[in-house]
Amino acid sequence: AEENNLDGERRRARWDRWHTCSLCEQRHHGVVLCALGWACWKTYVGRPEEDWARLKGPAMTLLGNGLSAARHYEDALAVFEAELATLRRLGASEGHMLITQGNLANTYHHLGRLEDSIRVQQDIYSGHVRLSGEESEGTLAAAHNYASFLSHVKRYAEAKPLLRKTIPVARRVLGENHDLTLRMSLCYAVSLYLDRKATLEDLREAATSLEGLER
Repeated sequence: AEENNLDGERRRARWDRWHTCSLCEQRHHGVVLCALGWACWKTYVGRPEEDWARLKGPAMTLLGNGLSAARHYEDALAVFEAELATLRRLGASEGHMLITQGNLANTYHHLGRLEDSIRVQQDIYSGHVRLSGEESEGTLAAAHNYASFLSHVKRYAEAKPLLRKTIPVARRVLGENHDLTLRMSLCYAVSLYLDRKATLEDLREAATSLEGLER
């Protein structure tokens, strides 16, 4: 693709062969994705750090995702931590770093390091707010991920105000029936009724919200 001076879209299509079958167009998974991740990394590791395929492209990301797909989470963590450190050192865009931080947060979660995962999710949400504002779909998705992690570790007192703030924005920007709006509303209802300090009014609100979601 580079030798033929192909543009970004066609280069990206060629690159996708590392992770997606060109015949059935399904993504590879498990040990196959892991093997392709290693093959991809070994193909480009000799290039300079700032090369598109080496770092600005997804070679290192693909390796980390492959390791994670094969459940080698400790190895995946080492890759994502190294990738994030290199991105910061080379002054990469914040958007690129947010993607790597998302992979890092998921890996922490797989390893049971929930507090570390929540810390990174908070950084991701704050980063999206700085980068795109509070009304972008990326920011709202980051808010949902952050709130879901908070709810997962029973930190409902932190999850609920975040969702009260962001759900009205999602309804206005994305619409009442958008998938992300519905998932945020579900997370809020769950956080309401699972909280041990929930009042009768909280339970009524959760029930009303769930009935609306069902419809």
